[in-house]
Amino acid sequence: MITYKDLIFEISRPGRIGCSLPESDVEAVDLSKKLPAHLIRDEAPELPEVSELQLVRHYTALSNKNHGVDNGFYPLGSCTMKYNPKINEDVARLDGFSRIHPYQPEATVQGALQLLHELQEDLAVITGMDAVTLQPSAGAQGEWTGLMMVKAYHEQKGEKRRKVLVPDSAHGTNPASATVAGFRTVTIPSNENGLVDVEELKKHVDDDTAALMLTNPNTLGLFEKDIVEIAKVIHEAGGLLYYDGANANAILGKTTPGKMGFDIVHLNLHKTFTTPHGGGGPGAGPVGVNKKLIPFLPVPRIEKKNDLFVLNVNEPLSIGRVKGYYGNFGILVRAYTYIRTMGPSGLRQVSESAVLHANYLRKKLEPYFLSPYEQVSKHEFVLSGSKQKKLGVRTLDMAKRLLDFGYHPPTIYFPLNVEECLMIEPTETETKETLDAFADVMIQIAQEVEENPDIVLNAPHTTVIGRLDEVKAARQPMVRYEKETVQT
Repeated sequence: MITYKDLIFEISRPGRIGCSLPESDVEAVDLSKKLPAHLIRDEAPELPEVSELQLVRHYTALSNKNHGVDNGFYPLGSCTMKYNPKINEDVARLDGFSRIHPYQPEATVQGALQLLHELQEDLAVITGMDAVTLQPSAGAQGEWTGLMMVKAYHEQKGEKRRKVLVPDSAHGTNPASATVAGFRTVTIPSNENGLVDVEELKKHVDDDTAALMLTNPNTLGLFEKDIVEIAKVIHEAGGLLYYDGANANAILGKTTPGKMGFDIVHLNLHKTFTTPHGGGGPGAGPVGVNKKLIPFLPVPRIEKKNDLFVLNVNEPLSIGRVKGYYGNFGILVRAYTYIRTMGPSGLRQVSESAVLHANYLRKKLEPYFLSPYEQVSKHEFVLSGSKQKKLGVRTLDMAKRLLDFGYHPPTIYFPLNVEECLMIEPTETETKETLDAFADVMIQIAQEVEENPDIVLNAPHTTVIGRLDEVKAARQPMVRYEKETVQT
């Protein structure tokens, strides 16, 4: 039950001040000459008036109700919720990085430009690409950026290809990004082993195929063993191969998208490279390309000329700028710090440990949940709650029960081609003790389904807010404060 003391508007009292702002040194502007009349306020907004102490307590209390990787296990499949080393934060806060401005002359920010240039080169090596742009501010924007380069590449050749192939195990952003970029998508089904059905793929490849979007290992945590043949099929038809780098945590130091035959790759720095994840950002989704796509990369490009780092905007075939300034700089600093801290051997160990952890946990849970695929998984794996569903308990119910034990649930009901799917990614940063404790809880929940299903069906029991009316929450969401709805 929500109480008044939880809501900052309810503790507001006239005259209480939590901060003191300096006098503005900006000349006042007559808004009536700048904005339409209906957009100009007649009176000041009604904001809560609280002391600094009340404000600090309010937001501290809210933060304590949140779950994050710093206070609990977060096995969210396909999201790689690994620990973010605090050295990343220390480096990003250095004055030379945190107190500069994008409009400064290039000569005054050579250190920042050098870091970005070196990060581009590092990511090019890690992915096996020839060049990288750091501009995109999210994985999905990276996808869109890559697809816009796909379009520009084909149009430069005088072709108007408009079909993008997407496996049924793909991330949901893949078909969405393709549609926004002006393509139509065709879904390619998986075979009985959870991999791309190559024969079915061949049926859909033709001279209208612009690209195939694929992640390897795929979202089932399985390595696409036919990737070389898949690349050959697409390239012989004149198409391009796009790598969704959300799952790069499984391949660091082992292989690269370039070796697999991919032409374009985006990376989620907030996944593999330990930049902050969640809360809506900020994010970073760098895109790497091979030689034939370099002319189409966004501008400005960071280049080194005569021992100076410069921003090059003179590229006639470029798709243009895709992000204000040059990406989310502070996030890029954090990723650079992580890569340089780990080094090649450390990054290789990341993948080895991530794959070991996933398979260890999978084997512990397989006796209690249906495992749809027998082959060794990579950094993540899927289970099915279909056995529990037959007893009247859904995967959603089990996910809510996990909250009672202080764990964030795995991804559920994705990918869509696994019934009652549980998608689990433990990452490399967790200890064996954490994995064992999580497995014990999952096993306990499976036993509760058989012996006492009501405790699972009515979960969660220990959280601040219990089970919501999901239909009402979806159809009648409360997105702003309304005093009369507050319950005491």
